Amino acid sequence: MTHDRLSLWRAQPPSVAVEFTSTRVSAARVEIRAGQAVVSAHATEALPAGALTPSLTSENLQEPEVVRETLDRVLTRVGRPRRVGLVLPDAVAKVSVIRFEQVPARGADLDQLIKWQVRKAAPFAIEEAQVSYLAGTREEHGHNFIVTLARREVIKAYEGLCAAAGAHAGLVDISTFNVINAVLAGAQPPSADWLLVNVTPDYASIAILRGSYPIFFRSRAASADETLSDLVHQTAMYYEDRLQGTGFGEVLLSGSFAAGGGLASELEAMRRSLESRLTATVSTVDPRAAAKFADRAAVVAPDLLDTLTPLVGLLVRHRGAAA
Repeated sequence: MTHDRLSLWRAQPPSVAVEFTSTRVSAARVEIRAGQAVVSAHATEALPAGALTPSLTSENLQEPEVVRETLDRVLTRVGRPRRVGLVLPDAVAKVSVIRFEQVPARGADLDQLIKWQVRKAAPFAIEEAQVSYLAGTREEHGHNFIVTLARREVIKAYEGLCAAAGAHAGLVDISTFNVINAVLAGAQPPSADWLLVNVTPDYASIAILRGSYPIFFRSRAASADETLSDLVHQTAMYYEDRLQGTGFGEVLLSGSFAAGGGLASELEAMRRSLESRLTATVSTVDPRAAAKFADRAAVVAPDLLDTLTPLVGLLVRHRGAAA
């Protein structure tokens, strides 16, 4: 556990988080007031189509100067922080849940074993990779680890944007992990097995957690042939057949759609579709369970809640069950 990039819950977060997606740059500041996490500032600006294209293997920043200028304006609106955490699209990383029957006692040996294991599935040389991992569930026949692999040059490009805007990116993570963190930081985080579906214009990710630890993770491009509902159904079958699943205590949906695309109606349609396929109640993720708004009287639109969820998740991650 030596890295703080793409590191799930380990590193202490800053007070401001920035998220990059293909459609926008967003930021939020969270302060602790009387023991309560509070969103004290937030800002979002749209990106021109094609300026940023999330990818695991290739250049993400097609128009870096446009993205940098957008980031600069967003940071100005949240107080010009000198240190930020970054939330990147799931598409920039490959997440695996791997199991070892025996775990080396020395951390350096475990590092090498994990790199050897993920080397086989990496789409680029492991020497070009940023690899991070978190110990997961212990089971009768082994110990699970959640491993995240990203191309180092891709991550450095995002960090370079922040440096050019006067902010050091000391913590980098992916979107769905921080939606999970927002859920875990709530007053009543799930304790049994639960399912999360996180939808964006570019990809959809599905995670199954046993309490606070992922036991399954899959992300697929929005352009994939199979429907999201079919993917969720396949995941549920895998959960029952291969993961000794006995049923989900909760099913949660987090949705991000194209700007102006009618988030509330699309999210509701998706929720109903999942309920029909899973024959279970599906709730949407609300970041206010983890952090209140400074203006409690304000009406918060669903698309703003969606935007803030992974930002809040990164900023309150140390307050969750998996800290």
